[in-house]
This record gives sequence, structure tokens and C-alpha cells, in this order.
Amino acid sequence: MSWIDGPLLGFDTETTGVDPLRDRIVTVALVHRDASGTRPQTWLVDPGVEIPAAASSVHGITTEHARAHGRRPVEVLEEVATELAKAFSAGTPVVAFNACYDLTLVEAELRRHGLPTVADRVGGPLAPVIDPLVLDREHDRYRKGKRTLGVMCELYGVTPADGGLHSADVDVVATLDVLAALVARFPAIGRTDLESLHAAQVAGHRRWAQRFNEWRAGKGFEGPGASLEWPVLDSAT
Repeated sequence: MSWIDGPLLGFDTETTGVDPLRDRIVTVALVHRDASGTRPQTWLVDPGVEIPAAASSVHGITTEHARAHGRRPVEVLEEVATELAKAFSAGTPVVAFNACYDLTLVEAELRRHGLPTVADRVGGPLAPVIDPLVLDREHDRYRKGKRTLGVMCELYGVTPADGGLHSADVDVVATLDVLAALVARFPAIGRTDLESLHAAQVAGHRRWAQRFNEWRAGKGFEGPGASLEWPVLDSAT
């Protein structure tokens, strides 16, 4: 029996922007998947700041809607952190697409609101984490084109619920389905124990980031490039 058979905890956020250290959570989804089925939990947050129009155009949540219907960040963060810590402490894999963004965001938000981070709660690094983006980059390294969740859904034959992505719960279920298809295509992933798989992703992400940054430098692009850290930016811990 492989870890892919569960239990798994899928995780995703929708936010006010693209900077995990500065932007705020707007929605969160946790999706529990095991032999008994798939069970989503969702939260809507009033982030306490304006939600830019560009962000609202992606996830559909406006400032007005969040203020009218969202809960206080400190309440949601406590509940979400408790669930994540429970999974990590039990050795249940937390599955997230581009996991470093969402985990860094949550840790930064917890610190911002004076709450213990998930790492504080588990007493160590966040593991095991499984990131289909990292695995796909490593196992299908030479495939050309983008590697967004939407592209990977099409590639791996996954049809998102409700006809589209960018709702946190829909994205999580799609991520779990992509992971299952990825393991079916590359069976060695499913045969790898979770500790080794986590370590392989740390190393695999570092290799990808180094290659990406070398490519950027060769093209003369400015800016910091990709972080070598995974699954959480060190500055968030």
C-alpha cells in the first residue's frame, strides 16, 4: 500500500497578491482525502486590507464581500494552523501546488497576528509536504511550456469541479487528482517513503531553482529570481 492511498491533507489559499511574506489570506481550503472519501473545509477571511482588483479578478472575492461575510484573520488562522499541525504531527502528507507560497504565507500571517506558527506547534520543520509542481518539474524535466495547475490538469486528464480553477477548494481537489495521476505516470513516486520523498523534493526544487536562475542571468534579467528554499521560505520561520 502506498501513501497515495491516504490519508492526505490538501491545502490552498487565495490571497490579496503574490508576495507570501506581505500579502494576506482571503480564502483557505483544507481537503481531507482517505479511503472513505474527500472532505473539504473552507474559510472566508476579511483580511483587514483592501483586496486589489487584480486579485479579485482571479478568485472573485471583493473587499466588500470579504468585509460583509469574512471572519477575523486571527480566528481562521488559529483553526487552519491547528489542522495543519495535527496532520504534520501525525505524519499525514500535506499536499499543495506550489507549496512554498501557501505555507510561507500562513507562517507569515500567524506571526503577523501574534500566533504560534505551524512549525512552532509541531516543534520542527514542516514535513512531509508533497508538491505536484516540484514532482512534475523533476520527473518530466524536459517538457516544454508552462506548469500552472490549469496546464497540468489538462496534461494529466483532470477536470476541475464547477468548470474551473481559482476557488481554493476546487484547486485543492484538482491538485490531489493531479498528484494521483502523476503517481500513476511515474510509479516510483508512490513507492518512495514519505521522508525520502520530502527530502527528494527539497533537493529537486533547489536544482530547478539553480537552473532557472542561471537561465535568467544568461538572459540578462534583473531581480532576485527563484528562492532555493522549499517548502517554506526561511524568512517566514
